[in-house]
Amino acid sequence: MWELDPGTLVTLVTIVVAGIAMVAGAITPAIVEGRAVLRALEGMVRQPEIAGDLRNTLIVSLALLETTAIYVLLVILILLFANPLLERFFPVG
Repeated sequence: MWELDPGTLVTLVTIVVAGIAMVAGAITPAIVEGRAVLRALEGMVRQPEIAGDLRNTLIVSLALLETTAIYVLLVILILLFANPLLERFFPVG
C-alpha cells in the first residue's frame, strides 16, 4: 500500500474523521430540531391556548439542541488546527 510517515498518516486520518464528524454533527441536530418543531406545531394545532408556552419551551429546547452542533464544530476545529495527537505520539525534537 502507500508508504506514509506516521505524522502524515495521523493528519490524513484526522482530516477524514473530521469530515465525517462534520456531516454527522450537522445532520443529526437538524433532524432532531425538525422533529421538535413538528411536535410543537402539532401541539399548537391541538391546543391553541397553550401555544405561547409551547413556543417558549421550543425556543429553549432548540437552543440546547443547537449547542450540540457547536460542540462538534469546536472539536473538529481543534483536531484540524491544533491537533493534540501529533504532539502526543510524535514529539518534536
